[in-house]
Amino acid sequence: MGQCNHCLSRTRPVTLEDGTQLTANAVIDGRGPAPSPHLCLGYQAFLGQEIRLAAPHGLEEPILMDASLAQGDGYRFVYVLPFTPDTLLIEDTHYVDQPLDDDAQLRDNIRAYAKAKKWQIDEVLREEHGVLPITLAGDFDAFWSEADGQPRSGLRAGLFHPTTGYSLPHAVRLAQRIAALDNLSAASLFTAIRDEAKQEWRQQGYFRLLNRMLFLAGSPSQRWQVMQRFYGLSESLIESFYAGRLSAVDKARILVGKPPVPLGEAIRAAHCSTPSRLRSSYRRDSTFSRN
Repeated sequence: MGQCNHCLSRTRPVTLEDGTQLTANAVIDGRGPAPSPHLCLGYQAFLGQEIRLAAPHGLEEPILMDASLAQGDGYRFVYVLPFTPDTLLIEDTHYVDQPLDDDAQLRDNIRAYAKAKKWQIDEVLREEHGVLPITLAGDFDAFWSEADGQPRSGLRAGLFHPTTGYSLPHAVRLAQRIAALDNLSAASLFTAIRDEAKQEWRQQGYFRLLNRMLFLAGSPSQRWQVMQRFYGLSESLIESFYAGRLSAVDKARILVGKPPVPLGEAIRAAHCSTPSRLRSSYRRDSTFSRN
């Protein structure tokens, strides 16, 4: 983890947490998402534990999304990945308006889930946790003006799937783009990465619309209904959704039929495509005022 200095300075150094200073022709800031008034976000918060059980778990395949749980303040699900007959990963995931800061509660959730499955935990081998951004609305030009010429990557550049928060495919595409550049100066990298991000932003407008309907229309505890309907669609459509490449027919298929959220609230959410519109429309709510 480092602190990036202004990329247009002569030395372009980066200072690490231990005080070490590195100097290069360019520094790319990939430290994860930073708060910005030009983005309105929801969040996917998760904590997972790889555990060893006292006896075999009996699973023959993963449990990808178990939402038959108390939902709380957002859409909640657990997924389970069996690694060996007696080891598995249990991950507790929440789509919420603000990042969760109670890891102890998530650990309790995992223990309760294992107990309900009659799995006795013998040892916790490792733990992972994080918070991924879910984009609802934004002002692309203003967001990138904040960078002031500093090249960014990953979540800090807005290069991630707007509904899942996953960034690996975007990272691969960006790496290929950078590798093809003849000029690796800070200014050249900033322009190339911004262009990549702008192209993705234009393609992701429909996903941001769906996110607003998920987060803004209806009660947080009822968000599971949106997901239940979505995962009843065809496998090929769901694959295209996760790849971030939906056809016009796919987009129509997702929205056709009776909406799983109140229609009036869905229309209201759909029109909040910029931070100013969203905050104006939901000004009496504190939910998105701090994003």
